Amino acid sequence: MVSELAVKILALSLVLGAVAGSIRPSKLLRQVPAAIFVLGNNNYLPGKNIPRADQPYYDFSFFRKKNLMLGVVAGNIRPSKMLQQVPAAAIYVFGDSTLDVGNNNYLPGKNVPRPDRPFYGIDMPGSGKPNGRFSNGYNTADFVAKIMGFMSSPPPYLSLAPSSDNLVLTAMDTGVSYASSGAGILDSTVQYFNATWSKMVASKGFGAVSTLLSRSVFLIGLGGNDLSAFANTQQAQSDVAAFYRILISNYKATITDLYTMGARKYAVINVGLSGCLPVARVLDPTGACSTTRNKLAAGFNDALRSLLAGLAPRLPGLVYSLADSYGIMVDIFADPQASGFTDVSSACCGTGRLGAGGCSPTSTLCANHGQHYFWDGIHPSQRAASLRVQAFYDGPAMYTTPINFKQLVFASGTQ
Repeated sequence: MVSELAVKILALSLVLGAVAGSIRPSKLLRQVPAAIFVLGNNNYLPGKNIPRADQPYYDFSFFRKKNLMLGVVAGNIRPSKMLQQVPAAAIYVFGDSTLDVGNNNYLPGKNVPRPDRPFYGIDMPGSGKPNGRFSNGYNTADFVAKIMGFMSSPPPYLSLAPSSDNLVLTAMDTGVSYASSGAGILDSTVQYFNATWSKMVASKGFGAVSTLLSRSVFLIGLGGNDLSAFANTQQAQSDVAAFYRILISNYKATITDLYTMGARKYAVINVGLSGCLPVARVLDPTGACSTTRNKLAAGFNDALRSLLAGLAPRLPGLVYSLADSYGIMVDIFADPQASGFTDVSSACCGTGRLGAGGCSPTSTLCANHGQHYFWDGIHPSQRAASLRVQAFYDGPAMYTTPINFKQLVFASGTQ
């Protein structure tokens, strides 16, 4: 058994070696094969009796670092090899509040939705405080980044925008998150990436940027807000087909615009079971799911699947993985206890019926945060997000097509 002191000494030695070799220490623990990160798998397993380090005060990133150091000490990983195997160069995130890691906290205005108050972040390892995520801890973007080998989710764009140098440095090193609560297909944040790309090219050159982006992952999760807005207007069913065409046309433009700038590897998450969110259930006297909203989401997901399948052969080098958020929610909700959930209809943190009134410092919290699928009236809890991501990364084939996220990470995106 390696002592804690030995682990710390080795970690310090590696950092000093990195400095001597002009290697940024922040890259030491990121640029390694995803297979190295074995600690943390139990956090994704269903069942009440599985031992997990998913409660305060466990720090997921610390245990990952320690596990890597132990691997080096044991002789399984040569330190000289640590910087040579990089599954993904960087990760760039586009989406709504399910992926937002803090951009909305930088937006002005009283009516901007921000998770900047308790009890958001209550289970966040290391702090237990609000952190820009609509979750009790990590969200989907965090778990995707971590399982792909990154130390953490890339930082929010608006935290970096004031300094062009810092923005370019971060974009070239780990990536940037452009996800924002309220964003949709018709209100995309791709224009901010366009501005970042221009600065990257001006600083590092077109060739270097193109090479980096072709080896990076572009995580996209859009559509939920668009469909919700459409459903709220109660438009006629005859308008649905036209609405789908508009959404798919804009989604296509997002994919192709990113492709033109160098993106090749897309991790796309479809729209979930939106009719079963607490905010949708509360509209029904019995608390039942909205069949209309679920059908609207299913129809859009079919169109998105067709779009991606059609784009791939027409855009050389493009590879993608489409994750089925809708399908995994159907399966979990059909048998919640199989995944360790006792409640899949109401919010753990909320007010009013089904907790759909919003999470705030005066809200009532459920007793066991990990047993609720929803943290608030819309967003999955930390544990629900982790289970989803594990399924998308290397879980059952039914939840991703044509490849899973793990295969995408190691796929070769050609320029």
